[in-house]
Amino acid sequence: MDRCRIGEFGEAAAGRYLEEKGYLIKERNFRLSCGELDIVAADSDGCLVFVEVKTRKNDEYGFPSEHVNKKKQHHIKQTALLYCGGEVCDMRFDIIEVYYGQTNNIMYVNKINHIEDAF
Repeated sequence: MDRCRIGEFGEAAAGRYLEEKGYLIKERNFRLSCGELDIVAADSDGCLVFVEVKTRKNDEYGFPSEHVNKKKQHHIKQTALLYCGGEVCDMRFDIIEVYYGQTNNIMYVNKINHIEDAF
């Protein structure tokens, strides 16, 4: 299974999860030269939520959120500030871990773990 397909699957699952929780999805895969934002959403209070999605089959090599290191966090924060036009606004940085299974080449969600205010 190629990484791109797995990533797209996880981001789609995370987007559906957030919408079911009442979030408004504003952007998906927002890219600038300094980085990418997987999902930009607004919660029910109007807070901008920048979501990094990590998709894995299991936690054999550590929890997916552990792969959002300080360097990755820095790039996400810089990109988020540029997204906001350089102005500080009410924002939060979350991580969504998507665990998937696969049967006969069909992927399905086993579990979603939403870590609010992760960094």
